[in-house]
Amino acid sequence: MREKMEHMIKTQQDHIVRALEKVDGSTFRRDSWERPDHGGGGISCVLQDGNVFEKAGVNVSVVQGMLPPAAVRQMRVNHKAIGDGSKPVGFFAAGLSMVLHPKNPMAPTVHLNYRYFETVDDKGEKSCWWFGGGTDLTPSYLFPEDAVHFHQVIKDECDKHDKTYYKKFKKWCDEYFWVKHRNEARGIGGIFFDDLDDKDPEELFAFAEGCLKAFLPSYLPIVEKRKNMPYTLHNKEWQQLRRGRYVEFNLVHDRGTAFGLNTPSARVESILMSLPLTAAWKYMHEPTKGSPEEQLVEVLQKPKDWIPLE
Repeated sequence: MREKMEHMIKTQQDHIVRALEKVDGSTFRRDSWERPDHGGGGISCVLQDGNVFEKAGVNVSVVQGMLPPAAVRQMRVNHKAIGDGSKPVGFFAAGLSMVLHPKNPMAPTVHLNYRYFETVDDKGEKSCWWFGGGTDLTPSYLFPEDAVHFHQVIKDECDKHDKTYYKKFKKWCDEYFWVKHRNEARGIGGIFFDDLDDKDPEELFAFAEGCLKAFLPSYLPIVEKRKNMPYTLHNKEWQQLRRGRYVEFNLVHDRGTAFGLNTPSARVESILMSLPLTAAWKYMHEPTKGSPEEQLVEVLQKPKDWIPLE
């Protein structure tokens, strides 16, 4: 499974980067990196100040090492076999993570992450394993047809594997990407799951692979439709404020960011790749009543179902 996951995410990274370069007309910077002491490494593909994307990152990491006791105790909540948290535990993790921040405020930011995780006991034998990940859309301006398209493509893929997945993981996404100190969602959702180990690993690998392959059909039609729309300075200022909320979630609440930064020999540049190139915070800012900006906030404060739930 380690080898299959590594091959799959590297193949999809190449495929996605090529597709995004075609959309943007610019070339991604590709950086290979390694952790010390044979701890694995990864490939970071980042585009900054492009024609369509102000900041875009498509990263692969395949790493191994020792989890500190504090991380073990946190994971023990869902995986009792991982150990009692009194000592470090060996781990392996492979995943693809991506965040795209378009220049045009009418085009939405999108996030994606799919990963496989293992822990090993003192004898080097696998003790726990699971899959996690998801994808979600974060617009500055709400176009309901975009939300419907994004969710429908995701649901269609989920339904191929388990008819219960979309409803369950959509709800999980709405709850996870919640900016608690703002009492609003980060965006208009998608799917999110973690600690998934309740089926044969081959079935769950196929699900993760299918979701990853569904990304381009879910997002490219949206960015193609919105990338050249006219916009004003006011629209751009609002986008900067929404990006500020995005930063707040990633640095305050996101478990993946916290895990990455707390992992020994972490590559900080790759972990913080998700942050936008520019963002803003205005004191006591409120959108105008009845404005498109307020319409977005209303949806963020009360997440909705964009397509029928079975």
